[in-house]
Amino acid sequence: MRLLVIPLIAGSLMLAGCATPETRLRNGLHNAGLSEGMSACMAERMVDRLSLVQLRRLSALGSLKDKRITDLSLDQFLHKVRALKDPEILTVSTSSAALCALR
Repeated sequence: MRLLVIPLIAGSLMLAGCATPETRLRNGLHNAGLSEGMSACMAERMVDRLSLVQLRRLSALGSLKDKRITDLSLDQFLHKVRALKDPEILTVSTSSAALCALR
């Protein structure tokens, strides 16, 4: 019985680790106030273009927003991104936002 449990736990942990960067970024963008669709689209594009450190900084944007009454506008989101003072994050975020808004 014990021999069956160990591979199941190990497999679950491996699967949980596979989607972590994109999932964290998507959740961070959504928690920051972007819509679910926009967050998913942007995270998909951005995860391959930014380093893990940059992705962590972006996913932490959700902690800046206490309560979300309405969805955050792209202009407000990009203002928060500019405050990170990382030109690469700003470039990738801006291009992703523009492309995802046109979808």
